Amino acid sequence: MPAPPLLKGQLLPLCGPNTVTLLCSSCLIPRSACSKSCLPGHRKAPIEGRPSCCYYCVPCAEGEFANSTDMENCLHCHEDQWPNDRKDGCIHKAINYLSYGDSLGLTLACIAVVSSVTTAAVLGIFLRNRDTLIVKANNRDLSYTLLISLMLAFLCCLLFIGRPAPLTCLIQQAAFGIIFTIAVSCVLAKTMTVIVAFNATRPASRYSRWLGSRASGFMVFLCTLGEVVICLSWLLTSPPHPHNDMQSETGKIILQCDPGSLTAFYTVIGYMGLLAFASFMVAFLARNLPDRFNEAKLITFSMLVFCSVWVSFIPAYLSTKGSYMVAVEIFAILASSSGLLGCIFLPKCYIILLRPDINTRVPLAINI
Repeated sequence: MPAPPLLKGQLLPLCGPNTVTLLCSSCLIPRSACSKSCLPGHRKAPIEGRPSCCYYCVPCAEGEFANSTDMENCLHCHEDQWPNDRKDGCIHKAINYLSYGDSLGLTLACIAVVSSVTTAAVLGIFLRNRDTLIVKANNRDLSYTLLISLMLAFLCCLLFIGRPAPLTCLIQQAAFGIIFTIAVSCVLAKTMTVIVAFNATRPASRYSRWLGSRASGFMVFLCTLGEVVICLSWLLTSPPHPHNDMQSETGKIILQCDPGSLTAFYTVIGYMGLLAFASFMVAFLARNLPDRFNEAKLITFSMLVFCSVWVSFIPAYLSTKGSYMVAVEIFAILASSSGLLGCIFLPKCYIILLRPDINTRVPLAINI
C-alpha cells in the first residue's frame, strides 16, 4: 500500500523516533536530527552506518578548539596561543622563565648575594691579616685572586635570573666559564706552589727559580687564556641568543638562552673540568707533604666537591627543561663555589680569628 502523501506542516521522522523535520511549502529543511547540536569545544563525529544527521559530539583534541556549534572539524590556535579550558577559544600561552618574582629565582638570587658578601668578608679578613703566617703561606696573591674570582662567580648567577635578553645571553656563559677557570687555575697554581716550595728547600735545588708570584701568575694567565680563546671562538662563530621554546611544555612559552653551539658549551665545561681534575690529582699527591699550613689536603677536599658537583650537573642539566634547567646550572655554580670557599678558606679563618696562637708560631711556611 503506497504511503500517504505528505501535507503541509506535517512532521516526518528521519533517523528514529526522536528525529523531527519541518516541511516547508517548497523544500524539506532539517531543524533537528537524531543527535543534539554539538556545543562549542566539540566537533561532530559521524556514526558509521547511520545517516549524516546522526553523529557523536567529540571534545576537541589537545591544542584544538571549536568556537561555534556543529563544527565538522576543530581548529588550531596560533603558535603563541593555547585553547582555554572550555576549548571554545584561544588564550595566550603562559610565559615561563626563571624570574626574581618566582620563589625559586628569588631564593637562588639571595643565596648568591649572601655568598658573595661572605666571600668579600673573608677577603677583608685576609687583607687585614696579610702579614700573618697563614695568609702568607702558599702565596697570598693567589689567595686574593681566588677569593675575588669566587666573589664574581657567585654574582655571575644573577646573569641567569630574569627575562633572557640578547646581552645577558651573550655574556652569561662566557663570563661563567672564564671566572671559574681563573678560580680553578688559582687552585692549581697554589697546589703546584706547595710542591715546588717543598722541593726548593733541598740544597742546590733547581726548583727555587720557580718560586714567586710571577711563576704562579703566569700559570694562571696561561690556563685562563685557553678558556678565553674557546669563549671568543664560541661568541664569534655561534653566539648564544634568546629563544622562545613553544614545544617543550604544553601551554607554555619557555623563554631561554639558546647556547648556539652545544659543542662549544660542553667544551667550556670540559676545559674547566680538565683543570679541576688536574688540580685534584696534584693536590692528592701532595697531601702528605710536611708543612703545617700545607693547603694540599684542603684543596683535595675542595676539588673533590667541585668535580662531584659538575659530574652530576651534566645528567641533571640534560633531564630538565625550562626554568629548572637554568636553576640546575645556578645550583652547580653556587655549590662548587661554596665548596672551594668552605674547604680552603674557612679553616684558615678559624685559625686567624679563634686560634691566633697557632698563627704566630714559626712553622715551615711558604712565605712568598
